[in-house]
Amino acid sequence: MASNQPLVSGSATPKTQTSNVDRPKKRRVRRVRSAPLAHFAPTDANGDDDALLRSESIFGRLNPTLKNVALSLTVIVYMGLGTICFYTIRNQIKGKKTNAILDALYFCVVTMTTVGYGDLVPNSNLAKLLACAFVFTGMALIGLILAKAADYLVEKQEKLLFRALHMYKKDGEIEVLKEVEHNRVKYKFYTTSILLVVFVVTGTIFLYKVEKLDLVDAFYCVSSTITTLGYGDISFSSKGGRVFAVFWILTGTICVAKFFLYVAEVNTENRQRALVKWVLSRRTTSLDLEAADLDNDGVVGAAEFVLFKLKEMGKICQQDISVIMEEFEELDLDQSGTLTVSNIALAQSVETRSS
Repeated sequence: MASNQPLVSGSATPKTQTSNVDRPKKRRVRRVRSAPLAHFAPTDANGDDDALLRSESIFGRLNPTLKNVALSLTVIVYMGLGTICFYTIRNQIKGKKTNAILDALYFCVVTMTTVGYGDLVPNSNLAKLLACAFVFTGMALIGLILAKAADYLVEKQEKLLFRALHMYKKDGEIEVLKEVEHNRVKYKFYTTSILLVVFVVTGTIFLYKVEKLDLVDAFYCVSSTITTLGYGDISFSSKGGRVFAVFWILTGTICVAKFFLYVAEVNTENRQRALVKWVLSRRTTSLDLEAADLDNDGVVGAAEFVLFKLKEMGKICQQDISVIMEEFEELDLDQSGTLTVSNIALAQSVETRSS
């Protein structure tokens, strides 16, 4: 394979000295057309679904509506099974009780979210073993399923927030999409912060009005609950309070987890942008050119310079480049240093014969 083939469009011939009048136009790097969307499933020429990737799970092929239904059913099945189990052994659970079924559901929620107030506790070996089983499965459920549902809700609220902030701006669709993509993490952080404040205020007012706590104790109970501390000195003790707690504890604890996740992501993104700004603002030295000369021909082309800057920004690494070049070499069967439609067809035919 020729080592001096350009990786992006531009002048492939050596530069010659030109006067100011005859100076060539500024080099333009050709924009690459977008790759297929991540959720696009390729099919063969006859439209047969057998061409789908074998490693893709059946669940992953479901459309978003079916996925949401499946997630909801999983949560319902878990909650229902937990309620039945803890209702069956209700006499082996001691503490402040209101209604048998409601207490079983409440105990299931408090267990799976690891709040563990201590107002209801298992009092036998069987009850303790069931609690251990449900706390582990509940944590996995929150991590794998409920978190996705929370992401869905956050994205919905994120769109509403973005529309509210740009209500009076007459930007085009492309500009809007660029703005959303550029500040996606920041908008999620803002949205989660607003939702967290709503949960805290709602829980505090409810405990103050329904559970008859003073404002300090109500706020204290809210804070210890959504952070899953669950000291146990204050908890939901009435029927109405436990009905509210079943929904509020689930959503509130997940919202707090998402909030701190987005705090970390915003901090990481800010550091990444600061690094990019530093890389783009500092002057290029002769040592940089030497490092950017990937093919060691003494000349740094546009593609080599772009790769060097991307590596400095931390967006790619040498291993990523090596993997991509390996794929390029596998497709470049005639070792011409370029790829054409015939190269792709030839590589596919070779792969078909070998399989």
